[in-house]
Amino acid sequence: MPSNDDRCPANDRVLEVRHGMNEALATWGELCDRAGIDPDDTPPGSPVECLISGGAVVGSAALKNPSLPPCMSGGGCAGGSCGLA
Repeated sequence: MPSNDDRCPANDRVLEVRHGMNEALATWGELCDRAGIDPDDTPPGSPVECLISGGAVVGSAALKNPSLPPCMSGGGCAGGSCGLA
């Protein structure tokens, strides 16, 4: 199941929760239930908006970039700070 970042404009909080692609959380109460937290002072019926969906994997062929980065093809990344290694 992908993780999603949902934001509540009423309290400006963002929560990361996991739910299916076909499931949309519409209210702060639903989001808090899924995250396992208390809604505090924010009304449970306050609307939320999805910011980001995760879980998709894009292959290099889809990007029309078939070559691997240097660190994955036996070479080294400059400065050793590559996040792909």
